[in-house]
Amino acid sequence: MRGARRLAHADPALLNTCLSPSFICPARSPAPLLTCPINRKYAFKQFKEQKNQKVKSKVDKQEVEIRQRMTVAALAKAMNKDFDHVVEALLNTSVDLESLEPDSVLEEKWIKKVVTQSGMKFRWAKLSERKERPNRDVHRRPPADPSNLLPRPPVVTIMGHVDHGKTTLLDSLRKSQIVSTEAGGITQHIGAFLVPMIVAVNKCDKPQADPQRVKQELLAHDVVCEEFGGDVQAIHISALKGDNLLALAEATVTLAEVLELTAEPNGLVEGVVIESRTDKGKGPVTTAIVQRGTLKRGCVLVAGKTWGKVRFLFDENGKVLTEASPSSAVEVVGWKELPSAGDVILEVESEQRAREVVEWRTYEEEQQKLQEEQSLIELKQKLHLEEYKRERAELAHLSWRQRKSALYQANKTKFSVRPSERTEREGPSLPLIIKGDVDGSVEAILNILDTYDAQRQCEMDVVHFGIGDVSESDVNMAETFRGSIYGFNVGASSSVRQLATKRGIPLHLHSIIYKLIDKLKDELSSKLPAQVSENVVGEAKVLAMFDVTVGKKKVPVAGCRVQKGQLDRRLKFRLIRGRDTIWEGSLATLKQHKDDVQTVKTGMDCGLSLEGDFSFRPGDVIVCFEELNSPQATTWDPGF
Repeated sequence: MRGARRLAHADPALLNTCLSPSFICPARSPAPLLTCPINRKYAFKQFKEQKNQKVKSKVDKQEVEIRQRMTVAALAKAMNKDFDHVVEALLNTSVDLESLEPDSVLEEKWIKKVVTQSGMKFRWAKLSERKERPNRDVHRRPPADPSNLLPRPPVVTIMGHVDHGKTTLLDSLRKSQIVSTEAGGITQHIGAFLVPMIVAVNKCDKPQADPQRVKQELLAHDVVCEEFGGDVQAIHISALKGDNLLALAEATVTLAEVLELTAEPNGLVEGVVIESRTDKGKGPVTTAIVQRGTLKRGCVLVAGKTWGKVRFLFDENGKVLTEASPSSAVEVVGWKELPSAGDVILEVESEQRAREVVEWRTYEEEQQKLQEEQSLIELKQKLHLEEYKRERAELAHLSWRQRKSALYQANKTKFSVRPSERTEREGPSLPLIIKGDVDGSVEAILNILDTYDAQRQCEMDVVHFGIGDVSESDVNMAETFRGSIYGFNVGASSSVRQLATKRGIPLHLHSIIYKLIDKLKDELSSKLPAQVSENVVGEAKVLAMFDVTVGKKKVPVAGCRVQKGQLDRRLKFRLIRGRDTIWEGSLATLKQHKDDVQTVKTGMDCGLSLEGDFSFRPGDVIVCFEELNSPQATTWDPGF
């Protein structure tokens, strides 16, 4: 009873809200307030519940997820507040509010201060650890056990200057060398090997040949022939006449025996691509040299960023082979795509393993490009920040609200134009809408677009940029500006894609930034008019001038002789007098011996008249030319 009375005296309004009228004692009752036992019990219960709710409301504060180096804008978004709220929470602190911008980075203590000052509590965001992709590449095997090595034929490389007879020597050796089949054939190979060498002094059949001078000049390149105390054999030959080729072959075999060349014929195949091409009947074909193992049909090979399963093997004469041992030069058919010359060929266990290797190598190459691009972006951001600081220094005398408004207007003018203010331009233009997954992505793309310096070729404007997937409003805006949409790491629903297709809006979505820029460069180039160039077909000199009556009208006709090329009536003509062009257009007539003709060739005489009323003079030059159109490419170079 005493507690209830204290409540009644302390907070009568609260008591009235807790009790319904039916539980309050009647006014005519002589009993004091809350003398009814049931009323006292109910009121005390409601008071306890209300008190517990107050305590609970103090505990259930809004939780804000924070992280290191948050910007003002990011913190405001995490708190569901605006920029001004963060600024107000930092009043009476040491933070320089005049220099505070939405992209300003806050220290940890000020982040916590804003959250607690706003009556909220914070928790640190969990760091998502990036899962490293396992390396699925394939490598050469360790060096073989010497006991498993067997002798192998030499790989002969024929090198020399242009027109020194390399091909002739190769052809002559194939025809005349008896032991070539024992050595596995001879083929050309582009590559580098550590070998003692053999010097073949060619064209010794010529009277002016001086092999001794050639060997002396080789001394300047540390090539010492045997007769000068070195270990390099020098053979005097004539590839054209076949002189001394057997001696050259014997020298090659002897050197191979001295070098004791060996290889392991077992295990997974290793080799190198020396040539690749596309054959209409065979598809991608490579010429390869086997370095280790024995290559057979059905082997699964990887080279560079492609793979293949060997369908056929051919030797240098086009003969089908069942296998190829070390030092063999063979054509390999069965590649998915063409590898590059110099790529290492490695055999793998299965097609699945080959796909894994190619996927990993492609991924690794893309990551390397992305790292290079990231370095470029960081450099651009640094330069952009310096420029931003210079621009902001000009606004230092303004308050933060005035500076915010000024910067907003500047960026609005720089990056966007209202549809109502849009004007038709005379030259080509490309309005752009940029969408990205996060603010940093959009900023990086805008920084790259800042380097665009080909406005004279094609005007490029960013009419809108934002974060998130491409929406119908983006398509509507692109239609208004007749522009294109570029998205980085974002998607577009099927309905948005269909809408863009229906309205003819180019929609380009990419996850690699350099591919997005390459596509943009292609579209800019497509906007440019074709370059018009002139090709002079023929020239004629006016020898005489006379009038011909056509009906009641006299038409001036020039008697000409073609001096260069030919005159073609279907093309355009130019009349030159001295150094001046006084007329350009088409011919009205072109005649030879009173007959209308289409063309007149060099050295022939003809008569011609022009469209329009022009007079000729002896010595005038008639030039026949055609206009050729060739596509232009944008001169913009974003740096990657």
